[in-house]
Amino acid sequence: MRANKSRDTGPEMALRRELFRRGLRYRVGVAPLPHVRRTVDIAFPRAKVAVLVDGCFWHGCPEHYRQPKSHTDYWDAKVRRNEERDKQTTGLLEDAGWRVIRLWEHEPVTQMADIVQEAVKGVDEN
Repeated sequence: MRANKSRDTGPEMALRRELFRRGLRYRVGVAPLPHVRRTVDIAFPRAKVAVLVDGCFWHGCPEHYRQPKSHTDYWDAKVRRNEERDKQTTGLLEDAGWRVIRLWEHEPVTQMADIVQEAVKGVDEN
């Protein structure tokens, strides 16, 4: 599993390129909560918007996740733990005043960028 990247994945890079093209500036791999050892894929600290691009396999996408045929006990537990950690991370960030945007890797890049841009611009306008 070492070959599986935790950051700079294809979908994440495509979203970052599109956001940059639209003039949005962000931070990458930020740990928004100093007391919690978790990072977000893309952060807009001033607007307090955290963006996470979840992989369909690793995070149990309802549309695309297919259980492996071997070692099913391991993979079921692994994906379940990931989902629980995702919920916990989202809750911690929201409790700290962050707006959390979770996107699936299969979503079109322009659609993802629209969602992020609206969230960031909406905060900047207030």
